Amino acid sequence: MTGYDRDAYRDAFEQHFTYLAGFRRNVHRYAANPALHDPLTGRSWTYAELGREVDELAVGLADAGAGPGDVVVYQLFNSAEFAQVYLATQILGAVGAPINFRLASGETAFVLDDSKPKAYVYDTDLTEVAKAAIGTARHIPALVVAVGPGAPLPGAVRLDELRVPGGAPPEAPHNAYDETTRLYTSGTTGMPKGVPLNSVAEILTAHDVAMHFPLGPDDRTMNLTPWFHRGGIHAGGPSPSLYVGAQAVPLRAFDPERTLDLVESLGLTYLTGAPTSLAMLATAQQARPRDLGSLRGIVTMGSPLEREACLRYQQVLTPRIFNGYGTTEAFWNTFLRPTDLPAHAGSAGRACTDDDVLVVKMFPDRLARPDETVAKDGQEVGEVAVRSMKGSFHYYDSPETTAQKFQDGWLYIGDLATWDDEEFVTIVGRKDDMVISGGENVHPVQVEEALNQHPKVADSIVVGVPDDTWGQRIVAYVVPADASVTADELDRHCREHPMLADFKRPRGYRFVDALPLTATGKKVHYKARDTAAEEIAAFETP
Repeated sequence: MTGYDRDAYRDAFEQHFTYLAGFRRNVHRYAANPALHDPLTGRSWTYAELGREVDELAVGLADAGAGPGDVVVYQLFNSAEFAQVYLATQILGAVGAPINFRLASGETAFVLDDSKPKAYVYDTDLTEVAKAAIGTARHIPALVVAVGPGAPLPGAVRLDELRVPGGAPPEAPHNAYDETTRLYTSGTTGMPKGVPLNSVAEILTAHDVAMHFPLGPDDRTMNLTPWFHRGGIHAGGPSPSLYVGAQAVPLRAFDPERTLDLVESLGLTYLTGAPTSLAMLATAQQARPRDLGSLRGIVTMGSPLEREACLRYQQVLTPRIFNGYGTTEAFWNTFLRPTDLPAHAGSAGRACTDDDVLVVKMFPDRLARPDETVAKDGQEVGEVAVRSMKGSFHYYDSPETTAQKFQDGWLYIGDLATWDDEEFVTIVGRKDDMVISGGENVHPVQVEEALNQHPKVADSIVVGVPDDTWGQRIVAYVVPADASVTADELDRHCREHPMLADFKRPRGYRFVDALPLTATGKKVHYKARDTAAEEIAAFETP
């Protein structure tokens, strides 16, 4: 009798269960179906056309010296070229590393030195940043490629010139466990860290989106966040869309009016964006309503979705509001579905289908074990820990940081949360952002949510500044929705708020036009904290 041959299964899995194989299926299976549509130029690509152009680009990159294991850094806006580079690097067996187009030249140089890419692809609107980065970096890429109408840097080649029409790409070895994409964290606590992803992680991420939206071949998606981010490329962006046979529509720069017009004219079925983007969409829709009937849902992510805001979006945009919570390292880990609303509005939902999520105790000298969880009472605060095969289990070339955040397959995110008896997780802040005032822990997210419920407040960020008496004093930067708002009004609002203890209310206010945000819409508390310490005399005291 012949027994089960696990080696045969493993060999087939490792050699053929790749993201690239999934895209290749669509090139012939959905050959005539739309794959990409660029609203800026009006050009569309079928799957057959996209497959052909990606092959031509892969041949050009190979001829220029890029091959298996080489890194290709690309600093591009959401565009068809972004999707093509993402696919072409996988054909080569190379590692694609999309990076933030808002990085300063020194930060870009840091990434070039960290990843040591064979090629660096940049948008010509970023020419000055690219020039300064190459001039500063110790590692100079052998190939520099320009995308866009602007003049390329000396020695750079244009992306379209790199293509080899009719060329057959080289047969590169592929393994499901090979690194395919290296993402860099958004840097809310310092310099970005490289997060390596393999092909299996990319496929399981696409499966996660297909299950949770759900996303299928007849969908037309627009991800409003920058595609270089995990939630951009992998949540309704090019990766899952092109894997399931859907159409991806890139938007180079977010504009709420333009977005709503495109939903109506193109019949978009899913939008994905940060809560800040949804707030602007809701305001624009109320001012000039469009027909949003084609929408099957809007997915928000990147920062906590406040309860009142969530309920507003359901009324103004679509009843089907989803919220995905996760990280660059592990993608979504919890998901809030429309059926969870309104009862669980304000939470981050429950663990995704294939994920393990815990809220564990915090210790000063070690990471908690998985069995050391906080009470499921919606009150006790702990740290979120996740185990997911959609992500990474280490940082690139950073063993010390890896040891601080990864343990036995678990990722300790650094976010603080509570959970209830149904395991709905509610994020209350980050460990690094927590304010300790008079010996009491104050989580900025809770105070911000209370402030943002005031009708004259558009948004806020809460931080602690040094105080001789209390250790830290709580202050707030506020973006007014009404210029008449005063510190006294907000103080009265906080004193009367039923969910805000008196010791948590801000003792000072500063009114500003904008808050410090990452490119993906996350509030950068450490920047606000540093600025507040310098500007403390300018805060209005109620």
